Amino acid sequence: MILNTNVKLNLGLNVLRKRTDGYHDIETLFVPYLEMGDILEVINGDDYSRTSAALFGEYEESVVQGISRDGKLMVTIASEDAIGWDPMEDLCAKAYQALAKDFDLPPVKIFLEKKVPVGAGLGGGSADAAFTLMALNEICGLALSKERLAAYASSLGSDCAFFIWNRPMFGSGRGEVLEPFDIDLFGYDIQVLVPGGISVSTKEAYGGIIPKEPSAGMDLRTLLRRPVEDWKDLVVNDFEETVFKKYPELAAIKQSLYDSGAAYASMSGSGSAMFALYKK
Repeated sequence: MILNTNVKLNLGLNVLRKRTDGYHDIETLFVPYLEMGDILEVINGDDYSRTSAALFGEYEESVVQGISRDGKLMVTIASEDAIGWDPMEDLCAKAYQALAKDFDLPPVKIFLEKKVPVGAGLGGGSADAAFTLMALNEICGLALSKERLAAYASSLGSDCAFFIWNRPMFGSGRGEVLEPFDIDLFGYDIQVLVPGGISVSTKEAYGGIIPKEPSAGMDLRTLLRRPVEDWKDLVVNDFEETVFKKYPELAAIKQSLYDSGAAYASMSGSGSAMFALYKK
C-alpha cells in the first residue's frame, strides 16, 4: 500500500498554561495542507515493494534501514537531507509497535521517502505515524474505528491524532483534544515557505514562552470566526515571539508575505515554516 501523506498548518496557536505533567495547555486550529507531504509504503513482510529500488537508486547513500530485534519490522527511510535518527525510533516504527502491543501483527516492511523538512512545524513525522496506523489497520484487517486509531495516534504525539481525521480540527489540551471546526478558506490561496537551514525543535520554541490566558472575547475560537482580513493582529502564534528573536529572518519573511498582498501570514506550529493566505 502506497500513501501520499500531507502536512498541517496552525491557524493561531496560544499557549495557555503550564501543566503539572510538564506539558502545556494550548489552543490552535489544525488545518490540512495537501500540497506537501511524504511518500509512505507499508507492505506485508513477504510482499514485493514498488518503491524500494527507486529509493536506493535515487538517494544512494542517503538511505537508512533498520530491523527490529524480533525481525518482524523493517523500516527504510530516504531523504535528501541526512537522517539523524535510528529508523527504529521513527514514528512509523512506533506506530507499528503501539499496535503490536495489542494485536498479533504480521511482519511488515515500511518504506518512507521524507520530503517534508524536519523541524518546520508542519507535523511531517506525526502524519507519517498516523498514515502508518491507517495502513496497518487495513492491511492487517484490524477494523479499528477512527476514534480507536486517534487514541493510538495521541499516544505517539500531540498533533498526531489530527491526521487521522485530516480536516479542520480545533485542538486543545496539549493538542490532542480535537473538535471539528467549520472554517471556509476556499476563497483563499495558501502559500507555504520553508526556509532552508532553519530547524526549530519544539523544546527550543517553548524555551522563552510565558503562558497567558486570553481576555474575554479574545479566545481563538471567537477570533477565527471573524473575517480573515481581521486576523493580522488578532490571530497570533505565541511561538513567534521567542522563535523570531533567534531567527529574525523568519520575521522578515512574514513581513514580506504581507508586503506581497497576503491577507494573513503566520508561522506554523513551532516553526520554521511560514504560510500566507491570499484572497483569490
